[in-house]
Amino acid sequence: MITKIKIRGYRIYTDFTLSPNAKLNLIVGGNEAGKSTLMEAIALALTGRIGGRSASEELNPHWFNAGLVAEFVAKIQRGERPRFPEIHIELYLEDKPELQRLCGAINTEVPTLACPGLSLRIMPDPDYADELARWMSKPSALLPVEFYHVDWRSFADERITNRPRQLAAAIIDSRTVRSSSGVDYHLRQILGDHLDPPERAAVSLAYRELKETMSTTALNAINKRIGTIHASLHDQPISLAMDQSARTAWDGAVTPHVNDVPFSMSGQGQQAAIKISLALNRNAGHAAFVMIEEPENHLSHTSLTTLLSRIESLTGDHQQLFITTHSTFVLNRLGLDAILLLANGRASKITSLDPETVSYFQRLPGYDTLRMALAKKIVLVEGPSDEIVFERFFKDLFGKRPMELGIDVISMRGLSLGRCLEFCAALDKPVAAMRDNDGTDPAELRTAIEKWLCSGRRELFIGQVAHGHTLEPQIVHHNGEATLRGLLGITATADLHKWMSREKTETAFRIANATCQLAPPDYMRNAAAFIHG
Repeated sequence: MITKIKIRGYRIYTDFTLSPNAKLNLIVGGNEAGKSTLMEAIALALTGRIGGRSASEELNPHWFNAGLVAEFVAKIQRGERPRFPEIHIELYLEDKPELQRLCGAINTEVPTLACPGLSLRIMPDPDYADELARWMSKPSALLPVEFYHVDWRSFADERITNRPRQLAAAIIDSRTVRSSSGVDYHLRQILGDHLDPPERAAVSLAYRELKETMSTTALNAINKRIGTIHASLHDQPISLAMDQSARTAWDGAVTPHVNDVPFSMSGQGQQAAIKISLALNRNAGHAAFVMIEEPENHLSHTSLTTLLSRIESLTGDHQQLFITTHSTFVLNRLGLDAILLLANGRASKITSLDPETVSYFQRLPGYDTLRMALAKKIVLVEGPSDEIVFERFFKDLFGKRPMELGIDVISMRGLSLGRCLEFCAALDKPVAAMRDNDGTDPAELRTAIEKWLCSGRRELFIGQVAHGHTLEPQIVHHNGEATLRGLLGITATADLHKWMSREKTETAFRIANATCQLAPPDYMRNAAAFIHG
C-alpha cells in the first residue's frame, strides 16, 4: 500500500504531497486539475515506464513544471547560476516484510523516516556538464532533456532497473483504449499475470515448435525453389524460416476474443470493462495497485452499474485502487468518503464523513454530489423553483448570475439538508443554505444542523414565520398582491396563494422573466450578500 505520494516539478505539480486512502481513492477535480498527471506520476514511480515505454526513452521537456522552468530561465537572464530544474517523485510504502529490500531513509521526509519506498528523479546527467553549461549561455523555455537521465532508486539507495515483483500495477485508461495487434501493453501485462510461469513456458514452447513446423510444411516448396538462386556472396542457398526472436513471442501474436470477436473489434466500453475485470480478479493475486481512468467512458448507464458492481465484488483486500472520474454516479456508488479532491495543485481529503451519510448517497447515486465537490462556493436550495427565483434576485442585486462569479446554486430536490451540509463541511466548502420555515421556529430548525455550520463559512438562512411558511407567500409579502397578480396574470377573483403554491415552477419562470423590479425576501437577500462576499 502507498502511504504517501510526493511530486515535485512534474507538470502541474510544483510541490505536491498526498496521503492516499488505504483501499479506495476516487480522484476528482475540474479540467486541468491534475487528475491524469497524478495517475501518471504514480505509474512512473512504480514501473519506471510511461505508455509502455521506459521513462528514459520518453523524456520530454514538457514534463517539467512550466513555472519552475520559467523562473529558472529568468534567473539565468539576471546573471545568476541556478540549479537545473528536476522532477522528483517519491512513493512511501507500507512497512511489510516482503518490501524490506526497498526499506531505507534516503528520502526527503523530515524528520528522517525509514520505510520501504521508491524514488524516481529526472535530473541533469553529470556526464554532460559541458553541454549543459553551453546551453545555459543561450537558454530557452524548453529544457535540454537530451542531457538529462532517469535515476530510479529504492529508499535503501539501490538502483532499480525493473519493477519490483511485489509492486505490480494494472493501468486501465478507458478514455482511449489503445490496441496493437488487438492487445495493448497493459492488457498483455494483465493477461500475463493470470498465467503461472510453467504455463507461460509451455505456451512459449508450443508456439516456437509451431513456427518451426512452417519450415517443413508451407515454406518447404518455396525454399526448394529459391534455394537454387545463389544471390549471396559465397553462393550459399537462401531459405525462409519463421522468426524465433523475442520480438515475435507468443504474447504478441495471441489476442483475446469476446464471444468469438477479436478483442480489438469489441466496443470501447467492453474493452475497458474486460481490462478492469481482469486487473481486479482476486484469483490473479498480482496487481497490488490498480489505476483506472474514467471507468464511465463509453458505457451506458446500465453497463456502468454492472461494472461498478464488478469493481466492488472483485477488489481484493491486498489491492489499492486509484480511480479518476467525472461521474457523480461513480462517486456516490463507490463511496463519498474515498474522495480526493484536486484543485490548484493541491489535494483535499475527506477525513470525517458519517458512514450513514456515505450509505445515504450510495442509495441515491444520481444526485449530483460532484457539483458540490467541484464548486468554489455553494448555495443550497430546497427545490428547482427556489433555484430559479434565487438566480433572478441575485442578478438583480449584483448584475451577474451566480455561476459567473463561481457560485453554484444546487437544488437538494427533497434530500436531507443535513446530509448535504455534512458533505460540504467535510470538504470545507463555503455554503449559503436556504429553506422554508414550514411554520416552525427557525431557531428550532437550526438546531438539527448546527454542527455542520460555521460562522462566516457555512450559514443557514430561513424566512420569517410572520412573512409566510414557504417561498411563495414570502415573495408576496415583500412585493404586494397587486404586483404579483399583474406579473403572473392572475385575476382578482382567483386565490393567488393557492395558484402560486400549486404552480411553483411556472411561478418561478414568470418571476425570472419579469421585466419589472422585484424585491427579494429578506432571507434570500441575506443569503445572496453572504455568498457573494
